[in-house]
Amino acid sequence: MEKTDLVKLYKDYYTAKSNPQVLELPPAQYLSITGIGDPSDAAFIENIQALYTTAYAVKFFYKAGGKDFTVSKLEGLWHFDLKKYEGISMDEAPLKIPRSEWSYRLLIRMPDYVLQSAVEGMLGEIADRKENPLVKKVEWFTLHEGKCAQVLHTGPFSEEPKTLQKLSAFMQEKGLQHNGLHHEIYLSDFRRTAPEKLKTILREPVK
Repeated sequence: MEKTDLVKLYKDYYTAKSNPQVLELPPAQYLSITGIGDPSDAAFIENIQALYTTAYAVKFFYKAGGKDFTVSKLEGLWHFDLKKYEGISMDEAPLKIPRSEWSYRLLIRMPDYVLQSAVEGMLGEIADRKENPLVKKVEWFTLHEGKCAQVLHTGPFSEEPKTLQKLSAFMQEKGLQHNGLHHEIYLSDFRRTAPEKLKTILREPVK
């Protein structure tokens, strides 16, 4: 049985360089769960667990039908109250806005053959079988970012502002404006990888 690996299938999507670049992305579909608060809080980890529980259940459902896939990288869309924190730049935000006030949407991309109706039809059963009620919070989500600026960040999350400064300067130089939510793709498993070795794609939809 052939196994779909989205990281290999969509190399442009899952690849970035240490120098900023612009790329154009087509629509993609995901399993998703939303929350608000510090990523070090238990609620954040519990949401990740619910998302992966669902992703693996979907994988095995489709594998039983002859279509297998590798569960892909964790991703996140991040935003804050723009009225409350008006005027704070992209690279300043992680330093000036308390982590407890950030809202997030965690994502795991799904192959094109995975159907929204199939996923939504199995969420209740997965939640009961895995005894994890948070699974019922998982949603189907479609994202079309289109034109984006991005850069690869290597190192701990606490040092992201330095990389975001580089990305912000690049956007200003190219005359690009924000056109969507800050997007992070966690190429490394931050639960098992040393902070200095973490690799994260930082992506900003632009116009």
